[in-house]
Amino acid sequence: MSLAETYRRDGSVALPALFPPEVLLAFYQMMQRDLQAAGRPLQGFTAQGPLLRRPAIEVYAMQYAPMLTFLWGLTPRVADVVGRPLLPTYAYFRAYQAGDVCRVHSDRQACEHSLSLTIAYGDERPWALSVATERTDVPRPVVAEDFAGQPFRSVAMAAGDGVLYQGTHHRHGRLDPNPNSWSAHLFLHWVEKDGRYADHAFDRVAIAQAAGRR
Repeated sequence: MSLAETYRRDGSVALPALFPPEVLLAFYQMMQRDLQAAGRPLQGFTAQGPLLRRPAIEVYAMQYAPMLTFLWGLTPRVADVVGRPLLPTYAYFRAYQAGDVCRVHSDRQACEHSLSLTIAYGDERPWALSVATERTDVPRPVVAEDFAGQPFRSVAMAAGDGVLYQGTHHRHGRLDPNPNSWSAHLFLHWVEKDGRYADHAFDRVAIAQAAGRR
């Protein structure tokens, strides 16, 4: 079965060794240096939402533009797996601590097709991402500790590995506590160019909503 067939059937597919770990680690170190030089050290980018049990470091591409090179550059590769033309929406970096989890959830519409990319681990211990194999046609903003009996598959990711998943319609999360002292990840998102969420390309809807709140 091809990657595209697996992706359509299960809602996710593993993309092992998508990037050399050395390249991702160099990016991570460059981001740390650049933000430090700008007077905004990485430790200052903390956030906590319903998915996390405690704050985590999060940096968005709009805060560090070089991150867009991964999002834009991977667009043709991801489109090949999806089997449809795609447009990028947004990307962000997150660092987890030891024992962290990510609660099971569905993403917003800008995350029609999403890629979780592992940058590095503090102790080189693979950590699994789990994705429901059943599609949820109408996503609900429900966050849970597990899949509540819904079937899912888990992929233990090493540094450099990616998992492509249909983030809006397939619930996902990290059930097991992070076995590393820390871990660093990129999350990259796309919509289908001619699909139902096309107006979210380049995160236009979120940007417009943010502008309207000012």
